[in-house]
Amino acid sequence: MTEMLKLQTKYFGEVEYEQKDLIRFPIGMIGFEEEQEFLLLPFEGSGGGMLCLQSVKTPALAFVVLDPFALKPDYEPELEQAELKQFGVEEAGELGFYVLCAVKKPVSASTVNLKCPLVIHPETREARQVIMERYEMRHPLAEFSRGEGAAPC
Repeated sequence: MTEMLKLQTKYFGEVEYEQKDLIRFPIGMIGFEEEQEFLLLPFEGSGGGMLCLQSVKTPALAFVVLDPFALKPDYEPELEQAELKQFGVEEAGELGFYVLCAVKKPVSASTVNLKCPLVIHPETREARQVIMERYEMRHPLAEFSRGEGAAPC
């Protein structure tokens, strides 16, 4: 029988999860190296395009992440061979990508970081944050058209 664990979250109150639900960052994220286990929780009504990356270690720490392809269909993340090897895959298309959204007031002032996406292996649930030289860190959310699937942070 699988043990259900409970976590008080920043945006969803108390949630139940199993160990298999965890997203693991072996070396943490940039600036948050000590944070290595997270849950990826969808915001209601976002169609899966806007999620919360909730720290398991620090309940007050949660990031809003977006599907970069819903925002920018021509987004083309490229990983180095060494990065692909770390994930045990042949090509980037085998992995999931999410970008961080810095939510500001007003929401129209929010920015999206296309330069440092979170990359998640869908089967092993191992994740890393990588740096894409060809993109910028602060893209105004307002620059993305309200195309199908685009979700505000």
